[in-house]
Amino acid sequence: MKSAIIDILWTVGIAVVAFILLRLSVQTIRVDMPSMEPLIQPGYWIVLDKLSFRFRGPDRGEIIVLHAPPTVEPGKDFIKRVIGLPGDTVEVRNNKVIVNGVAIVEPYLASPPHYTLAPWKIPAGQYFVLGDNRDISIDSHYGWLVPRETIVGRAWVVIWPAERWGKAPNYRLAADASQIGAVLRPATPLESAQQALIP
Repeated sequence: MKSAIIDILWTVGIAVVAFILLRLSVQTIRVDMPSMEPLIQPGYWIVLDKLSFRFRGPDRGEIIVLHAPPTVEPGKDFIKRVIGLPGDTVEVRNNKVIVNGVAIVEPYLASPPHYTLAPWKIPAGQYFVLGDNRDISIDSHYGWLVPRETIVGRAWVVIWPAERWGKAPNYRLAADASQIGAVLRPATPLESAQQALIP
């Protein structure tokens, strides 16, 4: 009898620890707004990787979920794409997003931005984000940045609708910051898995 109780307690303890580790590593969210259309639409369910950014900062082209600025949408979370990293200078003109003086190539957009933004140097610990649906997205072109500590996680896998199941449409630069105009490419499945597990 005593042995059976000990076995039950061990099983419950292991289950609790596994649940806590799972909650610290991943989270499921439902997208409610159209700011990331066309690739991510309202009603999509996405699994977030909450582990990667404990070891590294976001990269340009990655999709993140963040706590919205209190002055914009208090208590809400936004889903956006990282465009500018700390130290980058970002501007928008002539329907192009320009990072460090070079227009970036963005194959995931349905249409380019129809607004302008004066050159903005991104300070340390902050990120510049935009929605893929540029003209309707409430994002950094409204004058706010994303502190690293307000980032919830990285979009990892789309799990609903079923026909869209697969890795989230994160893009990575094909070259370093000095060649930022290089064509962006989707992260491969192997890269996506590695990004979720290692710095």
